[in-house]
Amino acid sequence: MPRPTRFLRIRRPLLIGFGFATATTFVALVDPNHGHYPLCPTKYLTGLDCPFCGGLRAVHSLTHGHVTAALHHNALVALALPFVAFGWVLWLRREWRGEPAPLRDRREVAREELALLAIAILFMLIRNLPVGAALASGSVH
Repeated sequence: MPRPTRFLRIRRPLLIGFGFATATTFVALVDPNHGHYPLCPTKYLTGLDCPFCGGLRAVHSLTHGHVTAALHHNALVALALPFVAFGWVLWLRREWRGEPAPLRDRREVAREELALLAIAILFMLIRNLPVGAALASGSVH
């Protein structure tokens, strides 16, 4: 079987990057602070901030250079985005070079996924307690 061309290898990371860039551009242009988006179902049904409540406002703030406001809206999203971007760059570079994806043990992947889930749940719990009120989804610009 012939080896895929560079274009075919980078197609998926580029399409996903384009999708994220398009969504980010939309959020940058259409301010979520003014009610242009539906309310989070968790917030609507329970009144609690989920791990992602304030995430759109955080992205909007970051696209306008307001890092402190982004951290106020959703610290988890604001702090995770650089890691997501770095992972995407590594993926694109690996595909560009034609390197195989690293083989990973299923148990290691499962532990990492459980750790991320635990971080999200812990963040949700803390931001909804009085002690974590500073992490609640704020609406400061």
